[in-house]
Amino acid sequence: MTEQHSHQFERGTDGPKVIMVGLDGSESSLRAASYAGGLARRQRALLTLVYVQPVMAAGAAMGVPVAETTDQIAEELVRDIQAAAEQVKGIFDVRWEFHTFRGDPYNGLVTAADQLKADAVVVGASEQAGHRIVGSVAIRLVKAGRWPVTVVP
Repeated sequence: MTEQHSHQFERGTDGPKVIMVGLDGSESSLRAASYAGGLARRQRALLTLVYVQPVMAAGAAMGVPVAETTDQIAEELVRDIQAAAEQVKGIFDVRWEFHTFRGDPYNGLVTAADQLKADAVVVGASEQAGHRIVGSVAIRLVKAGRWPVTVVP
């Protein structure tokens, strides 16, 4: 089997077993997490929430505490997810895990999807105007063609 075909999906399965969602704290990523949570609940799949901590060497060189800032964002996301999970406990049961990866958002999500063996990827639509020209992370994930990708507005 070639590398190109190693990520094809098996027909006739009962649906995804691992649904991965990319989080960055933006409103669209939180909507994507809610959407993915509903999918995971209905499919009885594992929901893997992924935060990619940006690596900004230039910011660190200028004295900006980048690692501390991204660690704080990750900790806040975990607290928010735990609080949301607690609110629906007993009504909706969703198995979930939270993971952090370092790097740029696209490569971090690709690495995460591969390592976590994601069957489906859910991301929020980019809220930055420049991405309409250059291309957003969501568009790049769709073009990669390695998993079904859902982009939540």
